[in-house]
Amino acid sequence: MTVEEITVRELKKNQEENKPVFLLDVREQHEKDFVDIGGSLIPLGQLVDRVFEIDSQKDKEIVIYCRSGARSAEACRVLMASGFTNVKNLKGGILKWAEEIDPSLPTY
Repeated sequence: MTVEEITVRELKKNQEENKPVFLLDVREQHEKDFVDIGGSLIPLGQLVDRVFEIDSQKDKEIVIYCRSGARSAEACRVLMASGFTNVKNLKGGILKWAEEIDPSLPTY
């Protein structure tokens, strides 16, 4: 199953243009507590059991992120298997966001 990616610059442009994008953070709570770019948190390990929580977002583009992009790629596959069609993996994750968009963010 091929996962589509979006770069941090493309995501930032979409946000600036007020395009309807739903951000999904699949890191753990302690990671979100350390650094947050505003996504709704459902850790990857809980996603299968909690996918119903985001059913209302099926019509929007869903951008999924984690620290570096590996967990979020897996989360994209989970959502696609659950019938979501417009999901994208944030290439490079929150590390790339901190590097290219907001260098003031802490990294780990």
